Amino acid sequence: MKIKPLADKVLIKINEVFETSTPSGIIIPDTAQEKTFKGEVIAIGKGKVLDNGKISPMSVQVGDLVAYTKYTGTEIKWNGIDYLIMPESDIAAILL
Repeated sequence: MKIKPLADKVLIKINEVFETSTPSGIIIPDTAQEKTFKGEVIAIGKGKVLDNGKISPMSVQVGDLVAYTKYTGTEIKWNGIDYLIMPESDIAAILL
């Protein structure tokens, strides 16, 4: 069984990256650490359906590393891996 996003939705594998120190070397305790909101695009929908019935193509591709907004999407756990399903418009940038 696979997960296939619909319309303009994107399936993102969450990258759990935590900063443990600042660039100057100050150690950040676990309670003060913030998540970086980035992940890998695993699957995409066909695109947003426009008012005229045409489909707008997606800007992201499978395999892209992206940054996304903080409060977005639906978190799911599938086969022990954490994913987010979110609209493409909640993706802030493709990381190159």
